[in-house]
Amino acid sequence: MSAHDSALPIAPNTLDAGNRHICAFFNGMDEHYRVLQPFIRDGFDKQEKAFHLVDPARREDHLKRLGDAGIDVAEAMASGQLEVHPWEDGPLHGERFDQETWLARFEDVLQSGPASGYAKTRFLAQMEWALVDMPGIDDLIEFETRVNYIVPKYDDAVICAYDLSKFGATTVMYALRTHPVVIIGALLQENPFYVDPDQLLRELREQQSHAGGDMAV
Repeated sequence: MSAHDSALPIAPNTLDAGNRHICAFFNGMDEHYRVLQPFIRDGFDKQEKAFHLVDPARREDHLKRLGDAGIDVAEAMASGQLEVHPWEDGPLHGERFDQETWLARFEDVLQSGPASGYAKTRFLAQMEWALVDMPGIDDLIEFETRVNYIVPKYDDAVICAYDLSKFGATTVMYALRTHPVVIIGALLQENPFYVDPDQLLRELREQQSHAGGDMAV
């Protein structure tokens, strides 16, 4: 994929191979859509599958914004090319955040694209689900780290979108360390702060052992 494939500027060779686990930082939802809509639309133009996890309170607005971007939402959903799910269908399913269950479900999503005839999937998660008061939610950073064992097995782009007005500095720092690719300043580029998951998991275990608890979001 080159910078000419969509209106989202992409540094050369960033998505050519390897781990396409992307963190995207935005200040508010207007910037979120302004930057990501062209990238999302480009996936539809290429006949790729789209799987979106969104705030249930914003689902209708999300669909409207996709329509405003030139996507035939009704047709895409009817054909199965577009799936838009509330957080409760994903990481917030059940009474606690169970990263083992959601990691397995996440991989099922990536496998479902080829099974349905789509060569690639563009996965988007609005990450404010991690701010919901639920048991297990402190496992967010470990979960994001472990996603890096799954994404390289597939030829898919996985975007975790963080609203900078909602998350604290610690979470933003760890989001940078758990994603090899970053969208910041409306540019998609290789992330120099990325840390190998084996190394970061060891660091997290040591910190939790010394602190006697989990990392705070």
